[in-house]
Amino acid sequence: MKQLGNLAIVCAKRPEVLMQIYGGEVAVHVGTGPDRATLLAAWDNDAEITRIIYELNFGKYKSKEGLPYAA
Repeated sequence: MKQLGNLAIVCAKRPEVLMQIYGGEVAVHVGTGPDRATLLAAWDNDAEITRIIYELNFGKYKSKEGLPYAA
């Protein structure tokens, strides 16, 4: 539960990310359309939420913002 606030901050900084908390679970939706990914964890599972934060910051779903444009 300690990491839930950190996840909220990471998600709030990214317009293509939606975080939902419902029924004891937190869902993070990344992207739009058919390429949209959903990451799920129990709202009090700090280890899994930390993994989601890592994926959003450094992993598969890191922000493309700030990277040089590649033609």
